[in-house]
Amino acid sequence: MKIENWDLKIKYMQIIEIKDKKQLNDFVGLQKMSPFLQSWQWGIFHGKVDSKVWRIGVSDGNLPAQAGKLLASAVVNSKALPMGKNYLYCARGPLVVHGAHKQEATRLIFKEIASVAERIGAMFLRFDPIHKLQSDDYKIKGDETLIKTLDVQPSKTSVLDLTKTAEEILKAMHQKTRYNINLAEKKGVKIVEADQARFEDFWSLLDQTSGRDKFRPHGRSYYKAMIEPYGDNPVKLFFAEYKGRPIATALICYFSDTATYIHGGSSNEERNVMAPHLLQWHAIKLAKANGQKYYDFHGIDEARWPGVTRFKLGFGGFEVNYPGTFDLVYDPGWYSIYKMVRKVRRTF
Repeated sequence: MKIENWDLKIKYMQIIEIKDKKQLNDFVGLQKMSPFLQSWQWGIFHGKVDSKVWRIGVSDGNLPAQAGKLLASAVVNSKALPMGKNYLYCARGPLVVHGAHKQEATRLIFKEIASVAERIGAMFLRFDPIHKLQSDDYKIKGDETLIKTLDVQPSKTSVLDLTKTAEEILKAMHQKTRYNINLAEKKGVKIVEADQARFEDFWSLLDQTSGRDKFRPHGRSYYKAMIEPYGDNPVKLFFAEYKGRPIATALICYFSDTATYIHGGSSNEERNVMAPHLLQWHAIKLAKANGQKYYDFHGIDEARWPGVTRFKLGFGGFEVNYPGTFDLVYDPGWYSIYKMVRKVRRTF
């Protein structure tokens, strides 16, 4: 399809700024295993930790913008880089309806993202698509370069089917996982939901876990913003307590048809009471009680996270694979410098 013929294809579509939470979330909810990273609320979160958020939509042009049917959406935020540079990030998006107008809607949403990038001088768009894209989907000028890069969102995950009965879910678990859930219950581990007043408990457990498992967490302000109360924040904070002390924690996002285990941690002490297993089972049962269909463990990788992956796979579920993370380059010169600096930093 030639670029100059776009208007003939999309004359009944229009780019809009999505201003209605329900309109956006209903559209995101059309996706199986709806990505909370494209929700209205996650845009609020990124507005707290990043400089700017855009909620872009492609709407049916036959109706007023906010009343029209969405054909595509993208929640995009800016990320600062040194020397006054920046890039755009679209996590698990853009999202586009399937059907006759899919390609036109996809190209139009990428065209608008490129327009945003030009206005703010962004050197590239980083995104983690749900489905594999064709080159015609994202090439606007025709000379853009798409480069596969290190995963931001995990490209492989394990998901539980919550439409099964609790008994069926338990039966599909590894025998050791069922044993550990029962052991934690017998030991008297209690699961409690908490709020930002207990942030320091969460941070302490996360810090212990990052040191033990050798990964670098986000900064304190990132997690604090995630659990701040605002409207219907879908992120819930849980603790597993033993003898009155928190020994495991988890942040779970309950959005649309899916609950997602985002972050968690556990104490270096009392590991023999298996608190994380009971904590996950509590979160799973709550998601099922909410009427959600899926529980996403949000990332498995036997090479990078062998212990965590074994823990997650013990709950059963099915494997989901995504295409990965990509950079759509708008400024090749600066992008080459960025890649060189990034490579040097990773060697130290």
